Amino acid sequence: MVRDNEITCVRGVGEKTAVLFRKAGISTVDDLLHHYPRGYVSYPEVIPLGEAEEGDRVSVLLRIVTQTEVRKGRRYTITSLSASDGTASCRMVWFNAPYLRSKFRKGETYVFSGILRIKGNFRVMEMPEVFTHLQYQKKRETLQPIYSLTAGLTNHMVEKTVRQALSELGDYPESLPEDALRDYGFMPLAEAIRAVHTPKEKEELGRAMSRLAFDEFLQFLLDVRAAGAEAAGELNSHPVSKEALTRLTGFLAGQPFSLTEGQKRAVDDIAQDMASPHVMNRLIQGDVGSGKTMVAMAAVYLALSSGYQAAFMVPTEVLAEQHFREISEKLRPYKFETALLTGAVSAAEKRRIREGLSSGEIRLVIGTHALLEDPVQFQNLGLVITDEQHRFGVKQREKLSAKGAGIHTLLMSATPIPRTLAMILYADMHISEIRELPKGRKRIKNCVVDTSYRPTAWNFIRKEVMAGHQAYVICPMVEESDRVEGEDVISYADELSGTFGENIRVDFLHGRMKEEEKNRIMRSFAAREIDVLVSTTVIEVGINNPNATVMMIENAERFGLAQLHQLRGRVGRGDAQSYCIFISGKKSAANQERLKVLEESNDGFEIATKDLMLRGPGEFYGIRQSGELDFRIADIYSFEKELKLAQECMLKYGDRLVSKHEGKPVL
Repeated sequence: MVRDNEITCVRGVGEKTAVLFRKAGISTVDDLLHHYPRGYVSYPEVIPLGEAEEGDRVSVLLRIVTQTEVRKGRRYTITSLSASDGTASCRMVWFNAPYLRSKFRKGETYVFSGILRIKGNFRVMEMPEVFTHLQYQKKRETLQPIYSLTAGLTNHMVEKTVRQALSELGDYPESLPEDALRDYGFMPLAEAIRAVHTPKEKEELGRAMSRLAFDEFLQFLLDVRAAGAEAAGELNSHPVSKEALTRLTGFLAGQPFSLTEGQKRAVDDIAQDMASPHVMNRLIQGDVGSGKTMVAMAAVYLALSSGYQAAFMVPTEVLAEQHFREISEKLRPYKFETALLTGAVSAAEKRRIREGLSSGEIRLVIGTHALLEDPVQFQNLGLVITDEQHRFGVKQREKLSAKGAGIHTLLMSATPIPRTLAMILYADMHISEIRELPKGRKRIKNCVVDTSYRPTAWNFIRKEVMAGHQAYVICPMVEESDRVEGEDVISYADELSGTFGENIRVDFLHGRMKEEEKNRIMRSFAAREIDVLVSTTVIEVGINNPNATVMMIENAERFGLAQLHQLRGRVGRGDAQSYCIFISGKKSAANQERLKVLEESNDGFEIATKDLMLRGPGEFYGIRQSGELDFRIADIYSFEKELKLAQECMLKYGDRLVSKHEGKPVL
């Protein structure tokens, strides 16, 4: 078996199972091997049942004291038994597992591992894992991988298939030259891939993740270098006119607010770039709510006033619609034809827009991935703007820029990255930073509290909604899990809806929904048809609702500081005072110190720097903060050392390393 084989080549994977894997983006053996775990579970030491507290994940050695019962419920077949260790008794319950009737006998002893619940006066474990004492001792020595899943695909299926593929796979080719591997002391690639899926202990896992993060950074930097080499010296085919530069002052003066100093510097940078002999390739990095869209509008005005077309690509339909309403309104006095192109647009309207772009009648188009489709052609495209640029891959951005020659490129990101790292990651680009917030914007009030504060927070949300505002509640998981602790969107929304009653409209949103359903929910929230939106981090980008005044984040300890800051940026966008409540499920001193940074500061750049200092490159475990770049393992906060080594390796061995961008993959 080789890496490029279809997933069905792995023993035990039939066509039905392959369909489930393909839904998760896994079509080949190589896709499977690079579907790295998103976290790991280590099995705890066995403790007396009487010492276990509700909600804890525990492992207990118990003797079965009743016969196994199997009964049919309305939705499930329920298998249950009672077990005890002398300190306490517990009811074990499994759903749709009638085959367990013959597994257990009264008087036998097993280790039961799961989350302990108290229901009435009884201790209960639902869907516990069961081991003999010897089996459990072996489990204690390993880290169990937790994979990202789709509906129908279980963690056990992925883990079993990965192990089978690893056992059948031949040699996995090394991507680094031998002397580079020796110089940096990294684990060989084949060994790292095996270790990240089946780690024997944490030290081995750390070394594996270090190697894989290094490879991802190196490949990314090679792609950037290759793209930069193509763009370097590219002549400006769309220079802005002197008249447009002069009129820009009047355009900005006509806005209802004055620009901040950061916005003025960014606009000046853009004007100089677009008037120079070479194409613009610039990143605007601004904190949430810093006014990047207004800076982008200045670039659009310069291009359109000079006779060129412009394309503005954003990650979601809802954000595209919001940008379209705002930008087209500001451009209306100048008679520039503007269009909105998303997947939701009718076929007839799409044809009209394509014809208008091809003829040059439509000067500005705002849209989503729909802009990348081959039928979309321009008469004279001079400027491409990509908002929240980390949500689009390098090749996607290139595909849009390739719809013309010598096109100016402007990328925008609200993801705070310390400048030293930004200079590495965007080595082929010029960078403008906007640090100030517009005048009149009120500072978000923050608090970090434990779970005992939850009822008070709910009452506060109720009061804000009754005052005409809206709220977000963020949970780390989509649905309840018996392996990972944390609040989940579906159960939480049900509980909140029952608590608030019919007068407060609660709905939920998560990434597993179909795109049409996600867009419907976001539009309803923006239209104030939903009062409280319970969501995963899918709302981190792509929705702008100035009426939302409360952001409540459950299990805040599960997220990186920069991602928490991004989530907080969904509120505070209007004139009303806004609030962010961080609910922490852990009371450790280190966790409190980390979250206190958010309580004391609203500065995304400062938070990113402190996050890097607090976490360092050694934090390999738990939930990764990887929103800013599409990496499977690497993130610039936990793996700063690997990032710098990748840059050094590219410079030292550049002639022997080839980018995928050039069509000759080595990583």
